[in-house]
Amino acid sequence: MTAPKPVFPSGIQPSLDPARNNAPERVASVHLMGIGGVAMGALAGALKRRGLAVRGSDGPLYPPMSTFLADLGIPLAEGYAARNLEPAPDLVIVGNVIRRDNPEALALAGLGLPYLSLPQALAHFFLRGKTSIVVAGTHGKTTTTALIASGLMAAGLDPGFLVGGIMRASGANFREGAGPHFVVEGDEYDTAFFDKRPKFVHYQPRIGILTSCEFDHADIYADFDAVRAAFDTFARQLPPSGTLLAWGDDPEVLARGRAARCQVLTYGLGAKSDWRLVSARPAAGGGAELAMRAPDGQDIRFFSPLAGEHNALNATATVAALCAAGLAPARAAEAQAAFQGVRRRQEVRGMAGGVMVVDDFAHHPTAVRETIRALAGFGLPGWRPGSGRLIAVFEPRTNTSKRNIFQADYARAFDGADLVFLREPPGVEGLDPEERFSSTRLAAELKARGMAAQAHPDTDALLAALLTELKPGDLCLVMSNGGFENLHQRLLAALTG
Repeated sequence: MTAPKPVFPSGIQPSLDPARNNAPERVASVHLMGIGGVAMGALAGALKRRGLAVRGSDGPLYPPMSTFLADLGIPLAEGYAARNLEPAPDLVIVGNVIRRDNPEALALAGLGLPYLSLPQALAHFFLRGKTSIVVAGTHGKTTTTALIASGLMAAGLDPGFLVGGIMRASGANFREGAGPHFVVEGDEYDTAFFDKRPKFVHYQPRIGILTSCEFDHADIYADFDAVRAAFDTFARQLPPSGTLLAWGDDPEVLARGRAARCQVLTYGLGAKSDWRLVSARPAAGGGAELAMRAPDGQDIRFFSPLAGEHNALNATATVAALCAAGLAPARAAEAQAAFQGVRRRQEVRGMAGGVMVVDDFAHHPTAVRETIRALAGFGLPGWRPGSGRLIAVFEPRTNTSKRNIFQADYARAFDGADLVFLREPPGVEGLDPEERFSSTRLAAELKARGMAAQAHPDTDALLAALLTELKPGDLCLVMSNGGFENLHQRLLAALTG
């Protein structure tokens, strides 16, 4: 069937009809707007494997997503246009990247086709009938979600999962799974342009984990109270028969737990935590040797391949969640040793010229601080603390980090690094100069605290300066939530040459 041509009076932008925000009873064909996102691409692949006719649209795509979709035989339209909805699909899934004035969104509104957001589609097609395990919080969501999914797989329970990063073991971030559980990263970012609620409101948690509660996403949350309200909503979602696992060392997280109607168990370092992390010590070959105490008083010792106290807490939350899902504590802890990690989380990208280059997604000042602390205190396989310098490289790229909201906080986030390289934030032209974050100012503030730091206007200048400084034995930690203009590979290539 060919879609009828939408006709609008000049200058009018129609809104999507809320009555069409649902999936029809029979869905054989699906179009995904913004198909090139990691989660959207994964969803497209899963729907294709179910036998649906899947197609999509996006801006220009590059590997790995372009090749991922091509290998699945999913047609991709480059650019957004009304013609991409011809012939009319049974359902349109609208990605978070799509804005209200997108030409395809305007066509969708005029045609009156059924539509869902990505979180709604995930709930409709994959969460029904499952025990949904949802990991929420400002920090640690991706790693903890991946740890829980990995633990359930190690136990032979065949879970489904959606993780906000590619798991190294499988090379995927999505799995349907035939078992009773589905593990999903509960993002607090908004669902879609037509639904400004957090994504996690759609995920129907039976077991919930709240790892942290700090201000972030200044582009959608007016203030910290708005963030608090979002996580209060998460806690209230859990049914009375569910379980909420809350980080017990943070008063903000504990306050959110009071909104829950279900059992609330805490995990953390504090003596009052139900699941208590007693100690986390660097392991000889990398990773950590952990000791924890279960609510029944059982002492458990186990190995985690992840470095740092924050990851030790993630592992503690994981063991608690796996036990809530039915595993015995010792089995849940033992499963942690097999975890192979998530790309862009303490990921070693390579070694060249005696320098180890590490990629990490850290961008919030707390995440930057904890990542540096982890490597400075625990090291990584092939690099031990004290064997060389830790060089921190940071790009402020998020909507929040490009603003000066955390200007002062970043000045205390780089302790433990021997030298800091900063790039001025890209894409700030639309921000008032008084509102912008300044890497030059941060470098001056770090120097005033006795640290070696330098700021550069762009990636090319930073790379040139970095190459004059690095020497064998160094660990170069590159932190950004974006691609950093392929700095990691460019650095490795230059060091090799």
